[in-house]
Amino acid sequence: MQGSLRPRPRSARGRALRAGGVVASAALLLPLVSAGPSATAEQPGPASLQGEFAAAAARYQVPPSVLLGVSYLQSRWDTHSGAPSVSGGYGPMHLTDARTALAEAPHHSDGTEDARGDTARPLTAPARVTVPGTAELPASLRTLDRAARLTGLPAEELRTSPAANLRGGAALLAAAQRELGEPLSADPAHWYGAVARFSGADDSATAAAYARDVYEVIRAGERRTTDSGQRVALSALPGLAPDTGQLSRLGLRSGDPARTECPRTVSCTWVPAPYEEFGEGDYGNHDLADRPDSQKIDYIVIHDTEGSWDTTLKLIKDPEYVSWHYTLRSSDGRIAQHVPVKDVGWHAGNWYVNAKSVGLEHEGFLAAPDAWYTESMYRSSARLVAYLAKKYEVPLDRQHILGHDNVPGTTPSTIPGMHTDPGPYWDWAHYFELLGAPLRASGGGRPSVVTIRPDYAASRPPYTGCESAGTACAPHGSGAVRLHTAPDANAPLVKDAGLRPGGQDSTADVNDTGARASTGQRYAVAARQGDWTAIWYLGQKAWFLDPAAAPAAVGTKAPVLTPRAGLAEVPVYGRAYPEAAAYPAGVPVQPVSPLPYKLLAGQRYVVGGEGPGEYYYAATFDPAGHHVVRGTERYYQIQFGHRIAFVKAADVEVRPAGR
Repeated sequence: MQGSLRPRPRSARGRALRAGGVVASAALLLPLVSAGPSATAEQPGPASLQGEFAAAAARYQVPPSVLLGVSYLQSRWDTHSGAPSVSGGYGPMHLTDARTALAEAPHHSDGTEDARGDTARPLTAPARVTVPGTAELPASLRTLDRAARLTGLPAEELRTSPAANLRGGAALLAAAQRELGEPLSADPAHWYGAVARFSGADDSATAAAYARDVYEVIRAGERRTTDSGQRVALSALPGLAPDTGQLSRLGLRSGDPARTECPRTVSCTWVPAPYEEFGEGDYGNHDLADRPDSQKIDYIVIHDTEGSWDTTLKLIKDPEYVSWHYTLRSSDGRIAQHVPVKDVGWHAGNWYVNAKSVGLEHEGFLAAPDAWYTESMYRSSARLVAYLAKKYEVPLDRQHILGHDNVPGTTPSTIPGMHTDPGPYWDWAHYFELLGAPLRASGGGRPSVVTIRPDYAASRPPYTGCESAGTACAPHGSGAVRLHTAPDANAPLVKDAGLRPGGQDSTADVNDTGARASTGQRYAVAARQGDWTAIWYLGQKAWFLDPAAAPAAVGTKAPVLTPRAGLAEVPVYGRAYPEAAAYPAGVPVQPVSPLPYKLLAGQRYVVGGEGPGEYYYAATFDPAGHHVVRGTERYYQIQFGHRIAFVKAADVEVRPAGR
């Protein structure tokens, strides 16, 4: 049940909201390399990826730091085993061949989630619909063709050979430099225009944002082990000042009017979602509001599109579709804003979360682990989220920066249909590094609370279902850990009573969140045994492998809660709605429906927030009929399973961090 966007059928009233995913048409340390090699440094061998960078740079007279910086922005130097990205890019230089790569992509969602998630407006379940793809492909999605002409190498070799791919990227950079009338200088400061051109952007703001990121990487330096086990490094050039004036000679169009709500460090365009009335008083595709004055924004929700950028932008323009606030493009990190942040988008499948959140769609595919999220997109997204979090006072933690897969179902019947994007292959640890809020230990010894934090590259739990049900997914880095009923890798996985009411076992399917904890999530420790740690999870002990030599979690100081003395169990909720007495006349009382889980005496769960019950009533096109209902009964947000949940404050007692 992956994905965030999905076409929906017409209901008897003219539409049926849904929340799913688009059916896509078109997802040994070596010496440092800098602007020039040291005369005394031992040079890397040509068989190493570091050596191939040096060889390609020398062949086409591109400064090695420029080639490394551009490649880092495209792929973080990963090869992805020759698999294409969502935008049809191959290899460490992300050379694009979209006609080869972007065939009809499988869609794994059953289409049962309702994006709005509000029982005040009855909805029907959607059907799966295939959205036709874009016939014409821009030059930015066909760079591999030109690289083949420049190098004389076959397209297949450019797609599959990292060494050839690097040569292709270097040839493109050198060609761009010559076209600008610039010399093939050894000084990376003289390559700003060629770097901006490499982005493939058709507007100056996006090209400038891309080049700025590349030069930021070069100034700061980077080193990492790639997905093929190669250690690659780029030494820092902190004083590097590129010739940004070259940008004006690229002939790119100017950016869009400054209507968007984005930081200046990203490229942002306005592609509005329509707010229109149609049918028998029906309307779409979002709700007008007055946030944060009317309601505080507590969450930013990370989605993936399950489709191409072009398809996604077509769908947001349909008034009978659903909505979200921003879409981010994979190839260069460009951002499109669709809904003002003050208004409520229909994206999360839970109306309580929708009313208090901002939704970001990222071009990509959950179940295609090598249809990768580019570094450009990660960086643009992190800049946007950091900006929004500061402006609206959203904490930069995994209790408030949620994946769509962390949003709870609203009632027992909605749990099986809730979505699972961005999935186990989203790199939360890297994302929070970019946010400036790294997920590090804050409690030593044998802490009572842990933050899940496996090594993304080294952690490769097996998954199934990427190509078809039951088939094994290719080994891939993951930020998730698998949870067992006992400290034994052969023990059954823990069960999710809401996801499978019949008591069936959880599985290793890439869309099955029933026995999964993800990077950044915080849990109370229930027990330890040898290399294993148990956490409280969905009302049970859940064990994960956590050896001291390669820990999957770090100690954390955080408050926890437990049932109030004398209570054997307390109910758990998927939304924090007010008590009946809080509703004014004319606003239907919303049921406070418990989920099919119990928080039992003696168990502890980490507190993620606290506040009064709230409900945003928005069932009319005219916002004059909208009301924020706020109760006196208070709730705590907790990390209960893979998804967050809520409990009533009257039912529990809170223990401060460290106790």
